[in-house]
Amino acid sequence: MGFAQKAPAERAFADSGLRPDVLTALDALRCAITVFDSRERLTYANQHFNYLFRELPHREALIGKSYDELIRLEVAHGELSDVEALGGIDAFIAERRAQFQEGMYAPRDIRLADGRIVEIKTRRTPEGGWIALWADATQARHLLARFEDVVELSADAFAFWDARDRLIHCNEEFAQFHGLHAKAILGMSFEALVRASVSRGRYAIEGNAESWIERRLDSHRAPAGAFTLVTPGGTAYLVRDRATRDGGRATVYTDVTDRHRVESALSEQTHALEHTRKALEKSKDKARRQATYLADLTRRLDAAEAETGTAKTTLLRTMSHELKTPLNAIIGFSDLLKSAPGHFKPEQIAEYAGLIHVAGGNLLRLINQILDLTKIASGRYQLKRAAVPAGGILWAASDAHMAKAEARNIRVDIACEPDLLVDADEAALATMISCLIENAVAFTPEGGEVRLSGVRDGESVRIAVADNGPGVPQKDLARVLQPFEQVGRSTTDHAHGAGLGLPLVKALVELHGGTLTLASAGGLTATLELPAA
Repeated sequence: MGFAQKAPAERAFADSGLRPDVLTALDALRCAITVFDSRERLTYANQHFNYLFRELPHREALIGKSYDELIRLEVAHGELSDVEALGGIDAFIAERRAQFQEGMYAPRDIRLADGRIVEIKTRRTPEGGWIALWADATQARHLLARFEDVVELSADAFAFWDARDRLIHCNEEFAQFHGLHAKAILGMSFEALVRASVSRGRYAIEGNAESWIERRLDSHRAPAGAFTLVTPGGTAYLVRDRATRDGGRATVYTDVTDRHRVESALSEQTHALEHTRKALEKSKDKARRQATYLADLTRRLDAAEAETGTAKTTLLRTMSHELKTPLNAIIGFSDLLKSAPGHFKPEQIAEYAGLIHVAGGNLLRLINQILDLTKIASGRYQLKRAAVPAGGILWAASDAHMAKAEARNIRVDIACEPDLLVDADEAALATMISCLIENAVAFTPEGGEVRLSGVRDGESVRIAVADNGPGVPQKDLARVLQPFEQVGRSTTDHAHGAGLGLPLVKALVELHGGTLTLASAGGLTATLELPAA
């Protein structure tokens, strides 16, 4: 941008009292900053404000307008989603302006018409005015929504407690276990909930109730506790409690009724066998026949126990390596730092922290892929389609993987038609392209090349990601699109992933009514075909 383009903005904010280098720094921030005087009139806005509100007039034209007028401009220019559904424009403005009242500083979310979610935070200035910070919270809110959806979809009961051991979130399975609604128990302490449930007869307790409560509290407070609960109706739950990184606790109830019954039967049979053996010592022949019968019964009971939870065991066995690898790195390096914090040099601490960060990122990526596939399979993945610029998505996704590419001297080229728009969910499209680029960079040899392209073909848009890696045999092209399949590309320097990236891309593009095509000739080319906007 030349001087002639910067001059109007510099003139508009020349009387802000801030040095030019400070204004430049504020314009470089990835959140919007607005300053209002004591009459709630705008005196300053950085460049990111116009990035968030793309249809509003330039920030220079907004100086001097009241907060009320700014909100009405947001509505008039179609920036917001359906305001009438929130009670009408006047009620909406009153609720927004409440953040400018003393003591009403709680963050507030507003939904934009294009599906983005913006979080607003306000603070009072020493001069009696106000500062408002505007940040794009779309990804964070979507991740939270995914997490809440998965918790609700689970057959297990989930509960999360804060650092004071008070309930902050649970699914309906957990609330129903205690015979209450989720809203009725939020904020209760764990001990209060346990004591209330005991007094209401929600547990089958043998012996002294107070002793049972103390054992339950000890298990809950342990770093990794396990406890078996049985209801008066005979349903058994394995309860696992774990400490969370924010100082709180997580609790999971898993129905193990069948296993519990098998274990009870085995225990009873063991006692019966011991009693029978003592009684049959007088008759060897009879004892031999009885022992044979009891051994056969024991084998059948063991087989019945082994069949319990087969489906869950299969999934856990498939995923165990991919989950354990980053977790072992996180736990191992953090334990190393914890055991002797004063014995490491700053560069060693930085190296170990970097390894922990990488392992955490790998684990988060795997979990997000599982959550997306689970949501798609259950028909609960809701697309927010809009006209998305393909070039911007390609550049943003390539930037995220540029460090890995440059570390191995891999060249990344982008060729995209100008003004190429795709009718797609922006977050889903970014996920698809990021998965394809990550796969290409991982399998491209050092000094190789990754090519990204976007072209329009009639009513469709074709986005391709190609590399010059070892490629995939023709017979394996269909298999690599199946979850957990890791066949095809033969490399010795690449740690195979969980095999979820390409299946997730396929599921997302088909959800848009498009296709994913793989071709292998001197490398691998993955092509997305999506509706044009």
